[in-house]
Amino acid sequence: MQIRLENIIFRYSAGVPVLNDISLDIKKGERVALIGHNGSGKTTLAKHLNGLLRPAAGTIRIDGRKTDTESVARLSGIVALLFQNPDDMIAKRRVWDEVAFGPKNLAYPEGRIKILVAESLALFELLPLQDCNPYDLGYSERKRVALASIIAMDTPILVLDEPTAGMDPREIVLLTGALEKLREDYKTVIIISHDMDFIAELVPRVICLAGGKKRFDGLVRQAFQDQSLLAVCGLLQPQIVRLSTYFRQTEPALTPVEFLENWQRRAK
Repeated sequence: MQIRLENIIFRYSAGVPVLNDISLDIKKGERVALIGHNGSGKTTLAKHLNGLLRPAAGTIRIDGRKTDTESVARLSGIVALLFQNPDDMIAKRRVWDEVAFGPKNLAYPEGRIKILVAESLALFELLPLQDCNPYDLGYSERKRVALASIIAMDTPILVLDEPTAGMDPREIVLLTGALEKLREDYKTVIIISHDMDFIAELVPRVICLAGGKKRFDGLVRQAFQDQSLLAVCGLLQPQIVRLSTYFRQTEPALTPVEFLENWQRRAK
């Protein structure tokens, strides 16, 4: 499903707009990152996609339909949103029930719910914890429960707000595998993150916000080579980009594999 935002303006009060004339298109199956410093409008923009917030001006269309004519309940079956804090999402006393909560609210058949829940729990190595109370788990485990809950909803569009926060490297590998499955399933994934190393490895396109305005929309490689853009958006280059620049590689690498390939070509 294509997402189209046209001249979106939003303010929480009568003051300065939090979103100021934002226009963008995201195609079906794309993997896109929203980046920018705290307060730049990333999460506010994300909440417009599933109707939690409505613009003061402008139009949002998903699959050609205006979102202002759709209820939050209807939009939740199209756009699933992972909140930054998993505790803002967890409502059940059993991990299985928590992951099944979204699919049940979407009135999926019982057989489909069981399959979706089992697959999502397996993606994040949560099957051994399926009977646990989520509130008895650690923060990163609760984060995995929240991620599994979102993926189990099987929506065509997913918005993940700071999905790597609080995760250790092993858990990030699990998340990477889940994102690869979503890519194979041709899901549209929008990631909000300050983890530039994660973004560099996994996301082809970035949209950078600063001061409520869109400052950049394009290839991740181009964004991470533009120091002035990163300064405006309050971001640092990924470590691998800084390292390859330090060693004067012809084209800064975005991943360790690219760094080694550049190094080998240079050595020939």
